[in-house]
Amino acid sequence: MVALSTWCSKAAAFRAVILGAPASGKGTMSSRIVEHFKVAHISSGDKLRVHMTSGTELGKTVSSYVLSGKFVPDDVMISMINKEIETVNDKNWLLDGFPRTLQQAEKLQKVHPVNLVLYLDVPVSVILKRVENRWVHLPSGRVYNIGFNSPKVPGKDDVTGEPLSKREDDKVEIVKKRLDRYIAENEPILAFYEGIGILNTFRGNTTDELWPHVKDTITKFLS
Repeated sequence: MVALSTWCSKAAAFRAVILGAPASGKGTMSSRIVEHFKVAHISSGDKLRVHMTSGTELGKTVSSYVLSGKFVPDDVMISMINKEIETVNDKNWLLDGFPRTLQQAEKLQKVHPVNLVLYLDVPVSVILKRVENRWVHLPSGRVYNIGFNSPKVPGKDDVTGEPLSKREDDKVEIVKKRLDRYIAENEPILAFYEGIGILNTFRGNTTDELWPHVKDTITKFLS
């Protein structure tokens, strides 16, 4: 576990990004951050899936990219995220799953400057095993992993009792493609955020292992 840097300002609002490879636990970690620190959660993946399920124009545009393991074009993602951030007004917020390219990071910093970046560095072997065991409650986006974050009742959402599903983009072969591209795209993003002094890296295998360090970093930032 390494915290590279923490940029703090007592007057600063909380404008944070959580980064990590597909299935690294960003969703679970984000849920804990949102619940503990009462910040708005903006998940690019959840927003895209809502559009895809609803059959909106944006959903139709991105479906072919997501289901083939490709990233959605920068201009489409940037436009969507800008609109989502504007809807939360002056609330503290956490971006989950965005940015995914250096261009996205640079444009976000110009329009909605980020002041804290949390990077979950989880081994690829752990991620692939996690994907095999991952189930999701599609309406809410709640994620379960058999073995370390299992639902209370097998196959059912803890809150609603509704059935859990496997996401189409959780197929191992699709995740492998996404991981290869993620690694290539992520290095310049990390370098960009490290260069402006707001990158914090947390290395480990599980959310439970990383959470105390993430919580401590955010607590210090907000103090």
